[in-house]
Amino acid sequence: IDHPSCHSPPTLKRPTEANSFLYCHTMQDKVNLGEKLDLIKGFYQPGIVGFLNDYKIQVAKIKGPFIWHKHEETDEFFMVIKGTLTIHLRDKDVVLQKNEIFVVPRGVEHCPEADEEAQILLIEPSETRNTGNVGGERTYHPDKL
Repeated sequence: IDHPSCHSPPTLKRPTEANSFLYCHTMQDKVNLGEKLDLIKGFYQPGIVGFLNDYKIQVAKIKGPFIWHKHEETDEFFMVIKGTLTIHLRDKDVVLQKNEIFVVPRGVEHCPEADEEAQILLIEPSETRNTGNVGGERTYHPDKL
């Protein structure tokens, strides 16, 4: 798939119709996160708002518990835009409020949870699955918003 302002990063597979948006790394304009969050309809269904090298920048709405999982190959960056997010780790809970960040280290099992709706920003490699090593029905393939 050819995109005039895009390239295929050497660490990613060849573009296909299903994943071609992963190869557009040029931001043509600023992004309003509030407007992008308004496009998200379901909880734990992130949308891609941009790219930073081979990393996708995503926003998501969350409510309730997710699943315990880990990412063996990468850290995972969380920032709360609105609400409160608890990231359960096996040995402690990390509670994040608006404008706070936390990075879950690679290989660390975690379970995000929000009692009330929270809005978050995530940064992770483009090929990373939201359900990490677990997979299953909660796996969501994000759309570019």
